[in-house]
Amino acid sequence: MGIEVNLNGKVALVTGASSGLGTRFAKILAEAGAQVVLASRRTERLKELRAEIEAAGGAAHMVALDVTDYASIKSALAHAETEAGHIDILINNSGVSTTQRLVDVTPEDYQFVMDTNLRGSFFVAQEAAKRMIMRAKSEPNRQHRIVNIASVAGLRVLSQIGVYCMSKAGVVQMTKAMALEWGRYGINVNAICPGYIETEINREYFRSEGGRKLVDMLPRKRVGQPEDLDGLLLLLASDESRFLNGAIMTADDGMSAF
Repeated sequence: MGIEVNLNGKVALVTGASSGLGTRFAKILAEAGAQVVLASRRTERLKELRAEIEAAGGAAHMVALDVTDYASIKSALAHAETEAGHIDILINNSGVSTTQRLVDVTPEDYQFVMDTNLRGSFFVAQEAAKRMIMRAKSEPNRQHRIVNIASVAGLRVLSQIGVYCMSKAGVVQMTKAMALEWGRYGINVNAICPGYIETEINREYFRSEGGRKLVDMLPRKRVGQPEDLDGLLLLLASDESRFLNGAIMTADDGMSAF
């Protein structure tokens, strides 16, 4: 018997949807039938993405969201539910990084990464979970999904991005803590740890001399494409993942195995 992921009737909020993996995640969830709420600070990019999704027959809404601002998080989640209805799926994707040695990290650099990747991700998930828990009390059989986007860098330290690695390691532990506490309410919390994925943000780097040297060090001497995460994303967002909770799923083409 084949399994087909059908997200019809589901509402999915995607943070960091204005570029990179967030854009891809939003498109795939919409193709699977979900109403997608696009969230980011860069609302002009969201307008373009919404139009693209709607042109393909999907349903999309947009909200302005700055994950480093607690008031913005609460406002965005409230706006999302006003626009689309109760949130069934959260793709907690916002993330930033700096490239530098640890001895060169300033307090501003540290705060920039941690505020977005760890603090921001936590409070977005918390606000979504509060609403999911409230709904679970009236609809106890309703399933909810939170997918935190961590990184293989949260499992294995990589050179020059130490603070990013620390923040994503925090997301890994955060995922397990949330799964333990919120599972009783029908909320499954899992994490995806991508390896090197080519997007418009890093494409030129992978074509540079330094980028090519990095790729040559990978097990199969290649980087991934955003679509390589489609299957895992759909699984974790769907009701078919009912027995997956607190799972840390690597998608790195074998990088972390060596």
